[in-house]
Amino acid sequence: MRVVSLVPSLTEAVAVSLPGVLVGATDWCSHPADLDVTRVGGTKNPEVERIIALAPDLVIANEEENRAPDLDALRAAGLEVLVTEVRDLPQALEELARVLHACGAVRRPRWLDEAEAAWSALPVPRRRTTAVVPVWRRPWMVLGRDTFAGDVLARLGVDHLYAHHADRYPRIPLQELRAAVPDVVVLPDEPYRFTADDGPEAFPGLPCALVGGRHLTWYGPSLAQAPRVLGEALRAARR
Repeated sequence: MRVVSLVPSLTEAVAVSLPGVLVGATDWCSHPADLDVTRVGGTKNPEVERIIALAPDLVIANEEENRAPDLDALRAAGLEVLVTEVRDLPQALEELARVLHACGAVRRPRWLDEAEAAWSALPVPRRRTTAVVPVWRRPWMVLGRDTFAGDVLARLGVDHLYAHHADRYPRIPLQELRAAVPDVVVLPDEPYRFTADDGPEAFPGLPCALVGGRHLTWYGPSLAQAPRVLGEALRAARR
C-alpha cells in the first residue's frame, strides 16, 4: 500500500500505526519527527504532479484543510482520494478508524483506544469557563460555529463566545474581543503561531492560555494526551 497524506494529523496517525505505508506528505507534516517521505508542498497548494508521480494507491485529505480543485485534479489523474470531515470528537474518532482501515490496518491501534478512553473518562466540569479563541491576527479571526477545536474545548468545560456565530472562523475586531471580557483567551500556536511575546499583549488584564495546536486541533495520536495537556494549560492561565 502506498499512501500520500495531505493532512498533518492524519500523517502522524498513519505513520505511527502503519510504518512504511506513507510515501508522501505535506511540508507541514511535522510528526513523527523522524518522518522520511517525499514532501509534496503545502496543504493549500500541494504539488499535484509530484503526487501523481509517486503513484499512490490512496491520497488522504480533509474537506477543510485541502482545496477541492487540487483534489479534483488528483482524481482526474486516476488517483483514489479519501476526504475526511471532522467537526467534533466522535466524528474524529470515526474518521481516524476509517482512514486507517482504508490504508490497510487490520486492527485498531492502541493509541486510538487510549484516546477514546481518555476523553470518555473526563469528569463533568464543576463550572464552565468562557473564552475567545483567536486563530489568526491581522486580521483577527476566532473559532466560530461547528469546529473540532470548539468541541474539544467544550468537553473541557470551556465555552467559546462565538460558538453560534454564522461563520466557522469569523473576523472579529480586536476591540470587540476585548469587550467580550472572557474568562480566558486561548491562544494556540497554529495556524497562527501565538507565543508569549505575540498575542497576550493584545488582551491586557485578561488571562491567556498558550496551547499547542497539535493538542487542540489535531486528530491523531495526540488525542490521547490532549485532555491532560490542555487542561493543565487552561488551569495555569486562571491561577
